Amino acid sequence: MATCATPTSNLIFSLTPSPNTPRIPKLFTIPPKIPINFPSFSLSTANTRPPPPLSAATSTLNTAANSISDERKLLLEVRDLTAVIAESQQKILNGVNLTVYEGEVHAIMGKNGSGKSTFSKVLVGHPDYVVTGGTVTFKGQNLLEMEPEERSLSGIFMSFQSPVEIPGVSNSEFLNMAYNARQRKLGLPELGVIEFFHHVYSKLQMVNMKEDFLNRNVNEGFSGGERKRNEILQLAVLGADLAILDEIDSGLDVDALQDVAKAVNALLTPNNSVLMITHYQRLLDYIKPSFIHVMENGRIVKTGDSSLAIVLEKEGYKALSTS
Repeated sequence: MATCATPTSNLIFSLTPSPNTPRIPKLFTIPPKIPINFPSFSLSTANTRPPPPLSAATSTLNTAANSISDERKLLLEVRDLTAVIAESQQKILNGVNLTVYEGEVHAIMGKNGSGKSTFSKVLVGHPDYVVTGGTVTFKGQNLLEMEPEERSLSGIFMSFQSPVEIPGVSNSEFLNMAYNARQRKLGLPELGVIEFFHHVYSKLQMVNMKEDFLNRNVNEGFSGGERKRNEILQLAVLGADLAILDEIDSGLDVDALQDVAKAVNALLTPNNSVLMITHYQRLLDYIKPSFIHVMENGRIVKTGDSSLAIVLEKEGYKALSTS
């Protein structure tokens, strides 16, 4: 979800329960387990835009994107985005260009310090960074004019590398408040305690988590793997048009990585998209990208298909470096 300083903080601004807000019981009476068959989604790239040659510049990618048919709607368009660190005024993004259509999975790779995480944080409105140029359009609206909370409620979700703890707020309380805030934004009915539990129960199964997880405070005392699962649980419950996953594979063992990837794949539809940031090929073995982008010095310098990750795995970033 969009953030001001953390993946949950922007929701806390407006979702802190009032004295009259009903609290979700700390303990649920768990109904009999009912088998749930989740839809599977194919990530076939048969109907997606063919990527430009690996040696093509980013401008070539944008030219190709402009000629795409109207089969899929434009979701996110970033043009010449530049940004600095708010405190030091150090330039960190140097003209990022990216186009994302509905139903696509984009992966951003690059060396440490190349600007990957900064780019994702700028998209959700993190206050540590100041945009100094360029444009960002999300679903036809100027994203840069929106507050972080507005970006979240408009359909952007972000999973951070290191999710923070929220002492005193249980997962069930947080998820229920966040879900109902988004329902209000969309003009849809809110869910009461019992209705919401039935909604979240199926999502727990999706990420292979137990029911008592809902009674624990948000990320308090969680292992690294539990925090990452919790982020994907939030995504599953809240829904998003664009899910930004910042190194969701970091710190996960093979089983946890498979569970997380399976949940992400189950959430993919022809109408939403995923933007993943990763260092490793192994995540891309489970979540197949439509496009892979390589960042260097605060801009995207290479774009290609999944074969680009294989080149990076074998030869490292020196094989593609422009410096």
